[in-house]
Amino acid sequence: MRLFDSLEIAGSSLTAHRLWMDLISQNLANVNTTRTQDGGPYRRKVPIFAERLEATEKDAKGVRVEKIEEDDLPPRMVYQPEHPDADEEGYVAYPNVNVVREMTDMMAATRAYEANLMVVESAKEIWGSAIDVLRS
Repeated sequence: MRLFDSLEIAGSSLTAHRLWMDLISQNLANVNTTRTQDGGPYRRKVPIFAERLEATEKDAKGVRVEKIEEDDLPPRMVYQPEHPDADEEGYVAYPNVNVVREMTDMMAATRAYEANLMVVESAKEIWGSAIDVLRS
C-alpha cells in the first residue's frame, strides 16, 4: 500500500458522501414539488456508489458515484380537487420523497463522512509520529 492510499480512499469517500448529502437536501427541498420541467412530480434522486480498486491516472482508489438515478417508486397520490395539478379524479401526484427515509439516509451519510474524517486525522497523527521518530 502506498503512503497516501489511506488519504486517497478517505478523500474519495468524503466526496461521495458529500454528494449523497447534497442529493438528500435536494430531495427534502422538493418534497412538495408537484410540477417539474419534465412534467409530473419531482422524483427522488439516489446515488449509485462503485468501488475503485486500482488507481488510474484520473482516479484514485476508493469509492466513486457511478451515477445518480431517480427512484422508481410511484408518487404519493393525495386527494386535493382544488389543486391546480389535480387530475380529473381530484388527486395530486406528490413526489415519492419520504422525509423519515431522507433523514435516516442523512444520518448514515453524516456518520460515514465523520468516520472518513477520523481516518484522515489518524493518518496525519501517524505520519507526524513517524516524522518525529525519524528526526530523533
